[in-house]
Amino acid sequence: QVQLVESGGGVVQPGGSLRLSCEQTGSIVSFSAMGWYRQAPGKQRELVAQIFSSGISNYGDSAKGRSAISWDSGENSVFLQMDNLRPTDTAVYYCNAISPTRGTHWGQGTQVTVSL
Repeated sequence: QVQLVESGGGVVQPGGSLRLSCEQTGSIVSFSAMGWYRQAPGKQRELVAQIFSSGISNYGDSAKGRSAISWDSGENSVFLQMDNLRPTDTAVYYCNAISPTRGTHWGQGTQVTVSL
């Protein structure tokens, strides 16, 4: 069984920073991509950032210039550094991983709240 466990969410003031972490536990799986999505109340889930095993990464419009994704392939862990956070970044952030043989997997989500 593949599980993704997120950590690092919390409450931060506008302009602050957070670093989200996601670790894969359970069966050893080879992923072709890992990433982060977010979902705010009443809105659809959207891409924040994704990184491929090739090293190529892409970012959603809301994250460009303020976020950096990195992947420790040896540990099957993915990290998201977010800076200059805004109240509009408030959402549940979900870790995502894609395996060519085991399909797509999601974490349970971690809440990020940007507020004074």
